[in-house]
Amino acid sequence: MDFNLMIEVTPLLLKAAWVTIDISARAMFFGFFVACGLVYLQTFRFAPIRWFARGYISVVRGTPYFVQLLLVFYGGPSLGIRLDPITCGVVVGAFNIGAYMSEAIRGSIESVDSGQTEAARSLGFGKVQTMVSIVLPQAAALMIRSVGVLAIVLVKNSSLVSIISVVELTYQAQRLIGSTYKPLEIFAVSALMYIVIVYAVMGIIELAYRRATRYTTQ
Repeated sequence: MDFNLMIEVTPLLLKAAWVTIDISARAMFFGFFVACGLVYLQTFRFAPIRWFARGYISVVRGTPYFVQLLLVFYGGPSLGIRLDPITCGVVVGAFNIGAYMSEAIRGSIESVDSGQTEAARSLGFGKVQTMVSIVLPQAAALMIRSVGVLAIVLVKNSSLVSIISVVELTYQAQRLIGSTYKPLEIFAVSALMYIVIVYAVMGIIELAYRRATRYTTQ
């Protein structure tokens, strides 16, 4: 093991790791709003809107993220959609994770006892007030860990944006290997950085879960 090389390449890989974090965080942020939109569309009484939301979720979950990324980046220009690599990674990541997240959110909401909703409505709570004040606080504790697992999956999937030349952690590691011919050392450092990122996300998830459960038990 060339430890001097590992120390030397660490700053370059750290810079690339920040790109990984940035893409993942932005995709997760926008993906949450995509998920909320999909959950809301599935509550419509107008059947075609519900079918559209469910069809979108089925298509996204039924096709690889890798294929979706290539389709948008290379096929998008023929439809007038031109995105730079980083923007493409964020957009595709958001719409991909949003489909999975919508099911986690919907499942958490549906797991809350319907009797509480009925009781709130009988006390004069409106539909929105019941959702915000009664259902969501209880569903939050249930959905945090599910959404957190998806956040970890998103971080790992972010390595696939290297295929469209985003200089994130995996892409930078491949470039360094091409110039140093030391794959073991380079991948060891990059793997360690992925582990740190994933465990940091896990820590945030656990902290959020504890706070949510403390709130719901008060």
